[in-house]
Amino acid sequence: MDRHFSLYLDLLRFCAAVLVVLAHYGQQRFFIPSGNHLYDFGREAVIVFFVLSGLVIAHTTAVKKASLKEYIAARCARMYVTVIPMLVLSFLLAALLPAQAGTAVAGAYQLAKLYIYIPLHLLFMGELWQLAEVPPFLAQYWSLSYEVWYYVLFGIVFYLRGALRTVLAAAVLLLIGPKLWLLLPVWLAGVWVYRHQQCLPVAPPVARAGCVATVALLVAWKWFALDIALRALGRELWPFPGFSLGSADRYLADYAVCLLVCLHFLCARQAQFSFPPAVAGVIRTLAGYSFTLYLVHGLVLGVWPRLFAHDPASALDIALLTICVAGATLVIGNVTEQRKPGLQRRLNVVFGTQRS
Repeated sequence: MDRHFSLYLDLLRFCAAVLVVLAHYGQQRFFIPSGNHLYDFGREAVIVFFVLSGLVIAHTTAVKKASLKEYIAARCARMYVTVIPMLVLSFLLAALLPAQAGTAVAGAYQLAKLYIYIPLHLLFMGELWQLAEVPPFLAQYWSLSYEVWYYVLFGIVFYLRGALRTVLAAAVLLLIGPKLWLLLPVWLAGVWVYRHQQCLPVAPPVARAGCVATVALLVAWKWFALDIALRALGRELWPFPGFSLGSADRYLADYAVCLLVCLHFLCARQAQFSFPPAVAGVIRTLAGYSFTLYLVHGLVLGVWPRLFAHDPASALDIALLTICVAGATLVIGNVTEQRKPGLQRRLNVVFGTQRS
């Protein structure tokens, strides 16, 4: 993976996080959305994250030659350095806001049984089988409950051998249930893209045209509401009506978007995009806050209407909200996501894998 491609993926990571925020702005009526839903690429952005996650994991395990313990330390550091503070803030705000605003908070029932829900969320078990649990204000947390278990499966298959690998992989697959099975091919598509990234040998101008074309196809996809049609078809084809698909009910649409995303990545690999050093530095910095932005905006959007009489027709109100989201991302990111390398080093020491 050359540095130009890596930098482009960083840019896509941040843009995908922004698209999720924009989608939630529209879904929660923080602005007056248009009728064609072109603002709502949130689900498509999550598919970008899934494919990108599989690609990056395949790259890091192949290049860094990390041991299983180092792999576990890296994944734990990546998730928990941000997730733990977000969970604390989520439940703290859920406990405090009703007393101030006099309105109920979705998911506030979890406060009565923190001994159940805190471990559930820390172990990312909220989407197993028929469960559909996310922390208060963190609706987007559902995707982490997929991604982390894909990390687990990949680690088992990549690092273990023989009967132990077969037994543990089968046990994890049995544990996670059909919803996670349905989107596993999307994550694995990222692994495939990494291992076959040179399979589209085209000249840079053609590759750049391919990048533009895939984006145009994605816009057309949303313009013609093909995602809605495939979502309905997926529900119709699902053979187990008594089993709710929940967050996986868009699986057919997700597969279609996954194909576009993979094609875009393969084109981008050959496009030889280059960025001036100053721009490259900005992209790296922004990408370093993308995970925090993905989570923290849910807290800001949950608090904002309870403390401020938001006018969705006011550009000033929307601008102030956006400034608050950006400010919260910067402040919280500096004490969470930006601390990941330090936490990973400490975990490597704990696991006895610290390299000299």
